[in-house]
Amino acid sequence: MKAALSGLLAALAAAAALAQPVARLLFRDVTREAGITFQHHAAPEKKYIVESMSGGVALFDFDNDGLPDIYFVDSLTVETARDPQAARSALYHNLGHGRFEDVTDKAGIGHPGWGMGVCTADVDGDGWEDLYVTGLGGNHLYRNNHDGTFGDVTGRAGLAGGGWSTGCGFADYDRDGKPDLFVSRYVKIDLEHLPEFGKGKTCEYRGIAVQCGPRGLPGEGDLLYHNEGNGHFTEVGARAGVSDPRGYFGLGVAWFDANEDGWPDLYVANDSTPSFLYLNQKDGTFKESAFPMGVAVSEDGAEQGGMGVAVGDYDNSGRFSLFKTNFSEEYNDLYHNDGDHFTDVSFRSKTAPSSLPYVGWGTAFLDYDDDGLLDIIAVNGHVYPQLDKARLGASAPYRQRRLLYHNRGDGTFDEVSAEFGPVLTEERVSRGLAVGDLDNDGRLDVVVNDLDGGAQVLHNELEGAGHWLLVKLKGKGGNTDALGAVVTVRAGGRRLMRLVRSGTGYLSQDDMRAHFGLGAAAQADSIEVRWPDGTSSRMDEVRADRLLEIDQPR
Repeated sequence: MKAALSGLLAALAAAAALAQPVARLLFRDVTREAGITFQHHAAPEKKYIVESMSGGVALFDFDNDGLPDIYFVDSLTVETARDPQAARSALYHNLGHGRFEDVTDKAGIGHPGWGMGVCTADVDGDGWEDLYVTGLGGNHLYRNNHDGTFGDVTGRAGLAGGGWSTGCGFADYDRDGKPDLFVSRYVKIDLEHLPEFGKGKTCEYRGIAVQCGPRGLPGEGDLLYHNEGNGHFTEVGARAGVSDPRGYFGLGVAWFDANEDGWPDLYVANDSTPSFLYLNQKDGTFKESAFPMGVAVSEDGAEQGGMGVAVGDYDNSGRFSLFKTNFSEEYNDLYHNDGDHFTDVSFRSKTAPSSLPYVGWGTAFLDYDDDGLLDIIAVNGHVYPQLDKARLGASAPYRQRRLLYHNRGDGTFDEVSAEFGPVLTEERVSRGLAVGDLDNDGRLDVVVNDLDGGAQVLHNELEGAGHWLLVKLKGKGGNTDALGAVVTVRAGGRRLMRLVRSGTGYLSQDDMRAHFGLGAAAQADSIEVRWPDGTSSRMDEVRADRLLEIDQPR
């Protein structure tokens, strides 16, 4: 009788399991088997705003072997601020076959101080990627020595900055053939005289004591460095009109051509203040136009806690739109580029409601299933660990899940994280995110730098994904990355457009190679490149499912 009952219970359990929907495998967490052991050094209580913001990550091929490597930014705490060795940023060399090797010590880029963000570019035009790391109290330009090591040339280059630098991105804003650099900055902080935890109007959240800021703290202006071409940069932010003299709280940055005039414009996501859109005037200056262009605030005119920003042509309209992550209860913005202005379509696109409980950080447009439509990913995590103890009911916890939006192709998205199992729904405290094809298999992978806990490498293993192309550009002259180039692929009746840019998401750097999902199309009818200097080149009838390198014609 007992054996029969046990058998019946086992059969019922099996039937119940079969009745449950089986999650499809999209991303598999391969961090441990890949050899990634990086862990961010964070203060447990986050009593000060400087302890709750760090965490950029970069995907870049530092040794030119055709495989993206990974650099994670670490930060100090108020307690360890006097000991730069207490934090260790990490460089992992991609060995292929899913394995990485920690080469930080050999490379010499492990201790940039109180690190925040990272961006990459071939700064000196020698064909090798250099690394720029932002932080509190000084930034660092690491020049690639071509032998697996980097040299700190910050002083010689004039790029130390200072203050609390956050986002960064290289672009040839004056089209002279050399990559220039923009650096956003956040708030003015004196580590010897920090605001007292929980004391004051801006040090409270829903009646509980928390860290102070950014509201109530003085902001920092931003920096624009012009590349003089001799290894030195000149700071020209005020002259160019992008210095932010009012001191808004700058975080994520994005260079892209917003008005389709062939010149790079600049978007800056500001926290708790209106964001900026600087339109390039083609004479070395910019005009701040975020309000008339519709990308300064929310649909109802409210200032938001802008964190990360992504650029992409998600509806294949031939224009680049913007996605911006914000603080909880503010919703993430999807700004559609209508040509002469942007429209906030966050609720119309169905991306806004699911984002309301969360504090968003790293984000990207990506075609995760290679169907020819750009999807959206955003990682989340609060800034107040005190929330969990306070038990505020419906309020989102300190640790938060990720958001993945599948593009339906009609201007709307479905939030589908739960369809792909616990890798995306597990609650974590994430900051930086970078997207790229780590193994050149045509499916985009995701790397996340968490503030509390270890980093994650998520390998895309989706079955039944479409055909694809991965395009690497090589520009002529000093801009060998072809920063600002636009690649357009026509395939299967669609026109797909991608932008080559430095500085992505939240203080991070995506793989610069342009990825295209082609769906059922086994070839691209054409590939057209609009190079940064305005010239163009074209290829016809290109076979799919391969990495293609295109050199700018000379």
